[in-house]
This record gives sequence, structure tokens and C-alpha cells, in this order.
Amino acid sequence: MIAPVYSAYPERYESMDYRRCGRSGIQLPLLSLGLWHNFGSHKPFEEVKAMACRAFDSGICHFDLANNYGPEYGTAEENFGHLMSSVFKPYRDELFISSKAGWDMWPGPYGNWGSRKYLMASLDQSLKRMNIDYVDIFYSHRYDPATPVEETMQALVDIVRQGKALYVGLSRYPKEQAAKAYKYLAEHDVPCLLYQDRYNIIDRRPQDQGLIDLSYGEGVGFISFSPLQQGLLTGRYLNGIPSDSRMARNTSLKPEVLTPELLEALRRLNDMALRRGQSLAQMSLSWLLSDPRVTSVIIGASSVAQIDDDLKALDNRYFSEEEIFEIDSLFAGKDFGV
Repeated sequence: MIAPVYSAYPERYESMDYRRCGRSGIQLPLLSLGLWHNFGSHKPFEEVKAMACRAFDSGICHFDLANNYGPEYGTAEENFGHLMSSVFKPYRDELFISSKAGWDMWPGPYGNWGSRKYLMASLDQSLKRMNIDYVDIFYSHRYDPATPVEETMQALVDIVRQGKALYVGLSRYPKEQAAKAYKYLAEHDVPCLLYQDRYNIIDRRPQDQGLIDLSYGEGVGFISFSPLQQGLLTGRYLNGIPSDSRMARNTSLKPEVLTPELLEALRRLNDMALRRGQSLAQMSLSWLLSDPRVTSVIIGASSVAQIDDDLKALDNRYFSEEEIFEIDSLFAGKDFGV
């Protein structure tokens, strides 16, 4: 039996709000979909397709990828390439697609960090995997202390001039180097569109270190990833460590992170969410979106139901002064070792 051709929901843009990226002409949905852990080699393609289509049908037109997303490197982009061929090809001009390079991708000195050779070769490979002619934004995925910022930025400038990316961005750069990069890009008529970093109620380093203020002042949008701190802000750990959890596997989230102090703060935060008629995850997303300097929040997903649940965060983005004070008293200025 031939699978039916996908037809996007006609009213997909009615339920989503969009924010402008800095001083650019680009607007992004308040929620973007990150294709990091659950869109690669270990996930059946039909599930990948179902999640991506539900996101797009809900007005999420920004898909965030990187060269080594998988878990097997490159497989998230390969699956996205299958999506482009099978369902999204008629909608290419409605999509805002990103890729990045900066972390390890292939062996040897030219498959990591920030050299011109690595960035250009990586993007060429990404375009082939994704079955597209260009990305909408290409990021330098991290600052390379061994490569001059000018070399990395000039590579980004030339990538735009070659037509392989429409815009460029930075991810996880220190403030001083980000400022230097913004200046170089602006002077070469390829201004930085977005700065991407981990930012959530628990981990506030982009705010504390002045990166959000810097980006806002330079007319650069800010987009946050890991808004739920790898599940800590979902309520999953309020009653201990589930046996099937990331923390139980002792991988990227270590059990020692869940101290009695953090657990008590999370439980108080959950109580507030319940008073607001939200889940802890929904309130955590709403908290990020209550700051107008945050252009968009990248959500991960393991199911269609999780995307639907996250979308409910858009229904209540207002926080009273008392709520903000309570959240700050629990987390602001505190290092929980995450």
C-alpha cells in the first residue's frame, strides 16, 4: 500500500506566535524543534516523521540540527534528508533549517574545532545528508581557542557569500570572544543572526555572564537549548531516580547532581506549576518565553505526545512579581553543579 502524501495542516500558523531575531527580518516560532537525541539512527523513521510533521502542523517551522547529532554522527541529518524527500520538499521555503560544526565529527585534525577547512567541509557534508542546497543558518558550534576568531568568522562570511547559508550564528562562545565575533561579522556585512546557548531556570550562565544582554545590545537574537535541563525540570526526578532514566544510566546526567537541596527546590517549583495549572516542564518553558529577549526555545522530543504537551506552555507565559521572586530565591545565583 502506498503511503499517503503528507499535506500540512492549513491553519498551522494560527496557533503559534513568532518573534523577530534581533534587528533582522527573520521571525522564529517561540518553540523550535531540536533534532539531537531522538531523531537519529536508533529511532524508527516513522516515529521521526510523526514528530516532525506534528511540529510543523503546530507552526514549528524551525528545525535545529548539527553535523554530529544522532546518536550516531550524521544520522539525524540523514533522517531529516529523508523527511525533505518524502514530506517536506514542497514546504522548503516555509522551513528554517540550521546546522552546526565545531565538535568532533571525523578523525584527524580537520574534523573538529573551528578551522576554515573543517567548517566548510562539514557544511558540504551536511547539505548532502539533508538533501538541500543551503541551510538557513549555519553556526560555529563552539569557540576554538587555538584558531583565530578571524579565521572562523571569515569562513562563515564566505559560506554565506557562496550561497550555502543565508545567515550565520554562534553557539556557546565566551562573552569576550562573542563580542569580537559580532564585530568582525558586522564589519564584513554578514551580521550574526543568533546566539545559541544552554539556558533554563537552573542553569542561568548566559544571563549571569552577560551574554544575553550582549546579544540583545548587538541586535543578535538569543535561542536557548536544554530548557528542561536534561529532564530535571520535567518532574521526572521529584520522587527519586527512575530506573529507566538518563540519570540512572549515569551518562550525561549524573546521580550526584540530585542533591537534597536541588530536590527540595524542584519540589517547590513543581508546587508553583500546579498552582498555575501547568506541569513543571510547561512552566519551565513559559519562564524562558516570559523574557522578550529570548527569541525561541529549542525543545527536544521523544514522542508526538511530548510535543503536544510542550506546546501547552504557550497558553500561560505571564508570571507575577511574586512568582518571579520565588523562582529567583530558589535558583538565582546558586550553583547546583549541573
